[in-house]
Amino acid sequence: MSTNDRFVHLKIWRQESPTQAGYFEEFKVPYKKGANVISCLMEIQRNPVNAQGQKTTPVNWDSNCLEEVCGSCAMNINGRVRMACSALIDKLEQPITLEPLKKFPVTRDLAVDRNRMFEDLKKVKAWIALDGTHNLGPGPRYSPKVQAERYVLSTCMTCGCCLEACPQYTRDNDFVGAFAISQVRLFNSHPTGAFNAADRNHALMGEGGIQDCGKAQNCVRVCPKEIPLTTSIMRMNRAVTVQTVKDLFMKDEGEEAGHSGPA
Repeated sequence: MSTNDRFVHLKIWRQESPTQAGYFEEFKVPYKKGANVISCLMEIQRNPVNAQGQKTTPVNWDSNCLEEVCGSCAMNINGRVRMACSALIDKLEQPITLEPLKKFPVTRDLAVDRNRMFEDLKKVKAWIALDGTHNLGPGPRYSPKVQAERYVLSTCMTCGCCLEACPQYTRDNDFVGAFAISQVRLFNSHPTGAFNAADRNHALMGEGGIQDCGKAQNCVRVCPKEIPLTTSIMRMNRAVTVQTVKDLFMKDEGEEAGHSGPA
């Protein structure tokens, strides 16, 4: 059979709105060597006709950079969460089944609402506080080893793959998940960010924090950027333990200072 006669067979989840029931719809698009899942979805968008030859609506999905940087095209492909832009057709078994992430509300078809992830980043204060916009001068130097460690952590795309694979992360709980824990490690290791390390540690010590992690280690297996998420969880477990001890000592010192005052 010639290349021109070959087609890519896709089985895609369709859902008109968050409140409507979903279903699978099958499509066949012309095969192109080196094509990825996104290019097949684009082909359907150009010509929205299903495998039965019926005119249908274009498939809705999220994507932006198309080079595994933005994290927006995460979906379940043949039952495994991954990035659609780097999922090559030649390496996938057909029919290729495309489903949205199940840990987030579906907005339409393959697109989901991941706002919870950004709210969790707010919860753990995943940013560096700056005092004004004036020139602060050169920052402190740190070793190439620390620089390399921090760079890997900074490649997190907030894609949600680690959360999709995590058995502890569900729609009806408050667990922040591995990505947020790893971001706390990143910002606590920053020379300026370290000033607010205690605030981030306390956020992880609260409801939905690091104590809810069941150490399944699925997160590190599916991370498209190969971030050492289990190492981050281990480091932050130690950090919150140290923070707990510090809090106890500070509480005891405060009580002693109160008792030592005049009667």
